[in-house]
Amino acid sequence: MLDSFNNLSPVLQAFIACLFTWSITALGASIVFFFKKVNKTLMDALLGFAAGVMIAASFFSLISPAIEMANELNMTSWIVISLGFLSGGVLLFIGDKVYDYLSKLRKDENSSKAKRCFMLISSITLHNIPEGMAVGVAFGSLAYSLTGSTLASALTLALGIGLQNFPEGSAVSLPLRREGYTRGKAFFYGQLSGVVEPIAAVIGALLVLKIQLILPFLLAFAAGAMIYVVVEELIPESQTNKKKDLMALFTILGFMVMMILDVALG
Repeated sequence: MLDSFNNLSPVLQAFIACLFTWSITALGASIVFFFKKVNKTLMDALLGFAAGVMIAASFFSLISPAIEMANELNMTSWIVISLGFLSGGVLLFIGDKVYDYLSKLRKDENSSKAKRCFMLISSITLHNIPEGMAVGVAFGSLAYSLTGSTLASALTLALGIGLQNFPEGSAVSLPLRREGYTRGKAFFYGQLSGVVEPIAAVIGALLVLKIQLILPFLLAFAAGAMIYVVVEELIPESQTNKKKDLMALFTILGFMVMMILDVALG
């Protein structure tokens, strides 16, 4: 099966990989059918683990190959990588500000349920777009056989993002259920937040395949976006747990697992 997957085009590989990450979002959202609440410590541990995976993936699967290719293309690697990394973080920063502004415009709405639904879905969806692009860029870069850019690293990146998506799906569906939405509607909105990932993955892979010169920038861009999500969302949320030290160990464990998979299989 892995050989058949390896023979597919990078664009199709990216699409299939993000169908997996979306399915994990849907799996997380499906918890609404079985539980009213999910153990907070378990959720925080998953978030901490996913944070570690994504930090490792940002370097081993994105930044390291970006530096390698920038050097091969005779670019000033530190400038290109720095600009790309900063741009990825700034994009999400601007997106968060736009979202906050739109939320303020909606403060006089009559329906508080609609407002909460909008806030939950849009915030998660906003972060899923660069994550999908990160997977697309990782698979698209396979066409150039870069050092450090391997099928194993791209797959483990998708796995890391998928792990993060599980609590995100339930983070949408469970609150909506508490607001009075039916289980079906709560699940629908929960999985909907992950639909953008396969679309963004295809766009990321196509950009890489069409314009090789922008690949180092795009890899660093995806890394910056992922680190922003980790620092602004995942780690702070996992650290709200009373067992902060244990959550920190899960982050270390996530980094270690991703590093081993990437280095050993790459």
